[in-house]
Amino acid sequence: MELALATGIGALTAGGVYLLLRSRSFDVILGLTLLSYATNLLIFAAGRVVVGKPPLLREGVAHTLANHTDPLPQALVLTAIVIAFAMTAVTIVVAMRSRADNHSDHVDAGDEGEGMP
Repeated sequence: MELALATGIGALTAGGVYLLLRSRSFDVILGLTLLSYATNLLIFAAGRVVVGKPPLLREGVAHTLANHTDPLPQALVLTAIVIAFAMTAVTIVVAMRSRADNHSDHVDAGDEGEGMP
């Protein structure tokens, strides 16, 4: 299971970096989204993937790491999901405004071949 999780995180990171290096706004937005998914999985995996264990301790249960899962990575992932959604919304608004002003969806807002000697 760890190999599948590591492969998934690596594939999301590679796809995100590839899309970030593209010259179109939509590709950059998708790349940021893929990188945020990879980050969420990495944070979640850092908290030890444990199936069937409660995140909170109960009375009468011994306080060992084997009896519960760490709730901090789960809280961090929930916060990261909200921040990523807000970041994606702002990026889409900026890309739409840039397209309306420049009549192009290139990240550098320039025409192909112009401005460079």
